[in-house]
Amino acid sequence: MLIPRLVAGLALSLSLTASIPFVVAADAKLSDATLGQKPPEGAVSLFNGENLDGWIKQNGKPAAWTVEDGLFIVKPGEGSIKTEKTFGDFQLHVEFSVPYMPNKKGQARGNSGVYLGGIYELQVLDSYGLTLQNNDCGAIYKQIIPAVNACKPPLQWQTYDVTFHKAVVEGGKVVKKARVTVIHNGIKTIDDAEIDPTPGGDSNKEGEDGSLLLQDHGNLVQFRNLWLKPLR
Repeated sequence: MLIPRLVAGLALSLSLTASIPFVVAADAKLSDATLGQKPPEGAVSLFNGENLDGWIKQNGKPAAWTVEDGLFIVKPGEGSIKTEKTFGDFQLHVEFSVPYMPNKKGQARGNSGVYLGGIYELQVLDSYGLTLQNNDCGAIYKQIIPAVNACKPPLQWQTYDVTFHKAVVEGGKVVKKARVTVIHNGIKTIDDAEIDPTPGGDSNKEGEDGSLLLQDHGNLVQFRNLWLKPLR
C-alpha cells in the first residue's frame, strides 16, 4: 500500500524541485541522519507500529486514528490525541509526512501540530518552498519563525528532533519560561528559545509535566517512529 505513495512522492519531489525556489540557506543541507533512528538507551517508544496503545483522546477515551503499515494517520473528526504518560524535560524524535493538497492553501494544506508538554505547538504543515511565517511548518505556532526553511516536499518523510525544558514555577508564578531547540531534517531551526503556551493544547499548566499531543486539524498527516528520552 505504501509503494504507490513512495513512487508518487518521488515524482512529486522532482516536479516541485524544478518549479519552486527552495528557501533553505545556501550553506544549510537537509539530512536524514535520524530518519528511522531507533530509540536510544533510556528512551520511551511512543508508537509500537501496530496500534495506538498508550494514546488517548483529550477526553480520555481510546485514540481512534488509523494505523497501517507501521504508521498512523490523523483521522479527521476524531480529535487530537495524546500520550497517557506525561513528561517533564525531554529529547523527542518525531517522523511525519504531510499529504499533497495542491488545491488548498495556507493553514488548510497538510496541517497538524506536535504539542510539546501538551501545551506548546510545534507546527506541522506543507510549507515547502515558502518564505516562512510564524504559523508555518517548524514554527512554534504564532511565536517563533524557524531560522531557515528545512521542509521537504509533501509525501516525503521528515524529522523533528527536539530538546524541551518545561517552565519553572515558584510561588505560583513562572520564573523561567519553557525552552525549546528544534532540529528539522538535520538543520537547527530554533535554538534554545523561550516559548509560551499555545491555544488548543491540553489542560495542564506551565511548569507541570505534560503529554505529547498530536493535533487533528482535518488533514491526513502521517506519523511514525516517535520516541522520547526524559532528561533528569
